[in-house]
Amino acid sequence: MPSTLAVFLVLGLGLSQRSSTQKQMLSKPAIWVRPSFMIPKGRSATIGCRGAGEAMEYQLHFEGGLSALKRPKSSPVMNWVKFPIPAMTSHTAGQYRCSYRSGELWSELSDPLELVVTGLYDTPTLSVEPRSEVTSGENVTFHCQLATATSTFFLLKKGRSSRPQLRYGNLRAEFHLGPVTPAHGGTYRCFGSYNNHAWSFPSKPVKLLVKGDARDTTFAPTEHTSSDHLLWNHMIQNLIRLGLAVLVLVALMGFLLEDWLHRRKSQERAHRASHRGCRRRLSTESPG
Repeated sequence: MPSTLAVFLVLGLGLSQRSSTQKQMLSKPAIWVRPSFMIPKGRSATIGCRGAGEAMEYQLHFEGGLSALKRPKSSPVMNWVKFPIPAMTSHTAGQYRCSYRSGELWSELSDPLELVVTGLYDTPTLSVEPRSEVTSGENVTFHCQLATATSTFFLLKKGRSSRPQLRYGNLRAEFHLGPVTPAHGGTYRCFGSYNNHAWSFPSKPVKLLVKGDARDTTFAPTEHTSSDHLLWNHMIQNLIRLGLAVLVLVALMGFLLEDWLHRRKSQERAHRASHRGCRRRLSTESPG
């Protein structure tokens, strides 16, 4: 019986791994770009895409259409690919997604990655009112102005998790912040644009200093990239699978040990029974 249980356990482990792989093939891949989602005209950039552990092929989609195909390196630890952009232009700026194949199945598309090319128009000017140094709780307004008529303005705070703020206007736009907290402090730049993916040169930086309680838990709106969440999710999934595999291995070893003990006891009983039989025969054959 223990041997039968061990066989079923091994088969169950194989089916569990296969089922887990099928689910993993349908999960979203992670997509990111280096050095930044804003790339000056003519500069290079690299898009990265990471899939599950058995990804065999990757697709890069640009503005809804297939852009490139790549296969990952042979090492399972480095199961991701790079899609280089040699020189950024208005034709390579836009929305990117990626997907990967494992076996005959393709994953769903990744979250969108928006790439922006900068340096296509004049340089705007940026100013802040009432002043660049304010107290926590005050309201401030950034003014972005461009000599050439445009349609859209963006205000961006320096930092990896900053989200651009958008305002519409022909020659200028106002960005209102407040009540501000120390988390709003930092270096700001603005851009002018005719569309969401082609921006002007950046304005000169304007630093906003907010005095107040540094322990204030109120924070400015931030945004985390999808690749961070997906990579973290992949790592959690891998740790869970590893833990389950360890538990199954321990259970399998327990069953094997139980089977070995059962066989040993059976052999010992057979040996004792045989020994008793020999003693009976010897006692009957001996003279009375």
